[in-house]
Amino acid sequence: MTDVARRAGVSPATVSRILNGTAKVADDKRQAVLAAISELNFAPNQMAQSLKHGRTMTIGIVVQDIASPFFDEILHGVDDGLKGTGYASVIVSGHWNADEEAERIRLLLARKVDGIILLTGRMTDDTVLRFAEQRPIVSLGRVLQTERAVGYKLDNEHGAWLAVRHLIELGHRRIAHLSGPVENRDSVERLAGYQRALKEADIAFDPALVVEGTLHESGGLLAMNRLYDSGQPFTAVFAVNDQTAYGARLFLYRKGIRVPDDVSLVGFDDLPGSSYTTPPLTTVRQPLYVIGQTAVQSMLRLINGEPADGAIPPVELVVRETTRRSA
Repeated sequence: MTDVARRAGVSPATVSRILNGTAKVADDKRQAVLAAISELNFAPNQMAQSLKHGRTMTIGIVVQDIASPFFDEILHGVDDGLKGTGYASVIVSGHWNADEEAERIRLLLARKVDGIILLTGRMTDDTVLRFAEQRPIVSLGRVLQTERAVGYKLDNEHGAWLAVRHLIELGHRRIAHLSGPVENRDSVERLAGYQRALKEADIAFDPALVVEGTLHESGGLLAMNRLYDSGQPFTAVFAVNDQTAYGARLFLYRKGIRVPDDVSLVGFDDLPGSSYTTPPLTTVRQPLYVIGQTAVQSMLRLINGEPADGAIPPVELVVRETTRRSA
């Protein structure tokens, strides 16, 4: 920094203020400093800055499945949200296991991350709040609002209701549901939305039309297979998520069942690939990329001792080409 200051003809304090953006500096001095930085290939010592400011400039990210396109889209938003902030991310996986999630958070705390973004999971709210006493936490899939922790939760029940109501408005009454694991909160809430839409339309709920999957493509294929083998008649399928819908679509294709001519199909999430399935998938859109960006913005505010005031858009139905009016 002293060399940069000497080359630019300014004090080291001026170089520091320009690098940190802590005060206004005359434009000619700023340009001289930037030119000197370029000529000398100067880069601030991150370790020294961390010691000075008491921060590591890292944020821990706990995902549940690194290979999942659902989390991949959120991480894309997180990554873009961190650009230009000076922060880097450390990503670990909790594998949908509360004990493992807690162990991963302890690992991140040991590495002195400045905050933690928790992408859903199975830990209780009380456990999350206890960890937040040590570092700020932004969590998805739960409702939290404290000085140290904030949570964002989409209305899964309403999203499922939108999907099933769409099918009902198209004249479908035998609507099957490929659900997720019973221990998954999102799956339970989407099942509730499915049931509410049926009840409001005076359609009796038939448990035989609900088949549990795994939230993955393979689980959707197997669940669709079990539904087909059960012999239950149906004209439409609401899948708990897009990945389940992909597997269901493959099974129907192999059986020569046309979508949407023979069976209408709706997913949930609006993953990037859902616009390119054959045919393009009707689904409920979660603003995954925006969720990732909002999580970063809220985290930076919490780290700076400011209240997190971000909001995420509501879910919405995206009608494409896998649904049509019942014959």
